[in-house]
Amino acid sequence: MVAAGRRIWGDSGIGDVTVRGTAREAGLAYRYFYEHFPNRDALIVAVADEVRTELVTTLIESSVEAGGGTEQQLRAALRAFLSVIADDPQMFRIMTSDDAGVEGLDRRRRDTLDLVAEAVVANLAEQSDAAETDLRRTARFAVGGVYRLMETWLVERDVEADELADICTQLAMSLRAFQRP
Repeated sequence: MVAAGRRIWGDSGIGDVTVRGTAREAGLAYRYFYEHFPNRDALIVAVADEVRTELVTTLIESSVEAGGGTEQQLRAALRAFLSVIADDPQMFRIMTSDDAGVEGLDRRRRDTLDLVAEAVVANLAEQSDAAETDLRRTARFAVGGVYRLMETWLVERDVEADELADICTQLAMSLRAFQRP
C-alpha cells in the first residue's frame, strides 16, 4: 500500500491519493486498505516518513563516507541527495507538495529540515568555537536556503545536479563569516 500510495502521490500529486485508487494501484480490493491504515491520512504520513528516512539516510551516509572537513562532507551529502532526487523526482515532490490538510504532514516537513540542521550542528560543533545557538541558527538558515534552491532547481533544471551541490556548498560555507567566535 505504501509503494502504491507513493507512486500515485509522486506521479500525480497528493490529491490523487485515495483509498480506492491506492488499493487499485496495489492490485488489492479496497477493503484491504483498512487492514493496514485507519484512513487516507495515515497512508500519506507513512509515505512521507518513508521518503524522509531515505533522503536523510542518503545525506548522513554520504557525508560520513566522504570524511574530511565540513566542506567536503557537505558537498558529498548534497551531491548524493541531488542525485537521488534527480533520479527519482517523485521523492522531492512528496516532500515539498502542499500538505492538503493532512494532519501532521507540515510538522513532519519542518521536523525533517530541523533534523538535517541538527546533523549539521553536530558536525560543526566539533570544528567550531561558536556558541551552539549560533551554530543552530546558521544551520537552519543554510538548510532552509538549500531546500528552496533545490525546490526551484527541480522545476528550472538550469544547472547540473553536481553544479547545484557546489553552489549550495559555497553558499553554506560562506555563512561561517556570520558566526560569532
